Amino acid sequence: MIELKFTAQKANGQIVSGNLAAPTFSEGKQQVKALMEKHRLKLKSIQKKVTFIYKIKKGNEAVVKGEQRAFSKEEVVQALTKMGYQVVSVNKFLFEWNPRPPQQEILSFVKISAELLEQKLPYSEIMTLLINDLENKTLRESLKQINNDLKRGADSQTTFLRHERVFGKFTAYMLGLAAKSGNMTEIYKATAKFLERKMQFSKDLRSALITPAITMFVLLLAVLFYVGYIFPETAKLFTKFDIKLPPLTAATLTISDFLMNQWFLVLVAIFVPPIILVWWGRTKKGTLFFAKYLMKVPIMGSLIHKTNIEVFCRVFYTLYSGSAESIEPIRIASEATDNAYFEQQIKKVAIPMMISKGAGVSESFAAAKVFTDTAISRFHSGEESGTIKNTALQLANYYESETVFRLKNVIEMIQVFIAMVIMVVMIGLTLVSAETATINPSNPGTR
Repeated sequence: MIELKFTAQKANGQIVSGNLAAPTFSEGKQQVKALMEKHRLKLKSIQKKVTFIYKIKKGNEAVVKGEQRAFSKEEVVQALTKMGYQVVSVNKFLFEWNPRPPQQEILSFVKISAELLEQKLPYSEIMTLLINDLENKTLRESLKQINNDLKRGADSQTTFLRHERVFGKFTAYMLGLAAKSGNMTEIYKATAKFLERKMQFSKDLRSALITPAITMFVLLLAVLFYVGYIFPETAKLFTKFDIKLPPLTAATLTISDFLMNQWFLVLVAIFVPPIILVWWGRTKKGTLFFAKYLMKVPIMGSLIHKTNIEVFCRVFYTLYSGSAESIEPIRIASEATDNAYFEQQIKKVAIPMMISKGAGVSESFAAAKVFTDTAISRFHSGEESGTIKNTALQLANYYESETVFRLKNVIEMIQVFIAMVIMVVMIGLTLVSAETATINPSNPGTR
């Protein structure tokens, strides 16, 4: 979050100031503008809190270097002077960049917090320990702000959600909820489990899809380079002397001529479709399309679908406290799946059925058409027996075991397939090269 400080003037000339936090500087400016219009104020200035590098010393002691976030250089100088230091220099950090911390850092913070909470350590002490120990600057600064806000008595959920760009929407919601709940340890443990599963699935998915896709793409470029550039240099020596070429060599040379003459169309065919797909995939319509049909692709679709159900059930189990308060847990659980279509069907089909028609959980989930028959059947049984919370946990554990086992098999199968493709391509190139090497001129004296 970016902190802004604004100064404004009332109609009577009185100067007022205030602070606010926003995800980006532009959003913060819009919030300030809205405040000016609402209270009929004249904006004088907006300052963004940035990092300053300072050098100080005390008496004859050595110069000490440090950094401090503030709205202005004068603010840093004034604070250090009050503490009795002689300020040598204060300079604004020129290239301040605060990228979102890696998921591993977030997971580590949540897991350690859960373990310390289980040991009955006060939450304020946990925050202080982790802030001093964290290496990631973005996460450390966010936790500092959160800790200060909580000490001032701010609402924990609002405080954490202000930093959802750092933690992620679901994680920020869960940590904010934990701080005001009576079961803080369990919510932290459940959040850590969720993050761990999400990271593991993403890692396995990269191994199953992204790495093979990159391998195939690089192989394609290597083959195109060989066929389009290296091979013709040899083959055209024979055509220069009207030597008849064997079938494989002739076919490869024809392909090579096409690639060299139509290189622009080849590049367009290779690079433009992925660029268009990525661009369209970022639109709302494209996101929904890919989210829906990704769960239906052969082999991997079923695994992705069941992982979404697993995440939903695990979050639902953590938040569910009774049938009277089931709407909010269902909504949050759908968002946690990180699948736009799954989330849409729950929010626009299942939840409205439960609210307007008084339908049960299993009936509403069935109407959403994003759950498997097994999941619907288990939810129906849990609803009838009053054990729907435990049913959700059982489903989460069942689908976790199934997807982990099947995904390992899929990864091994894809790796074997890639190896076979590479072998076939190499054999093909070897045959073409060998055939070319065996060509003999009809007249040995020809030069």
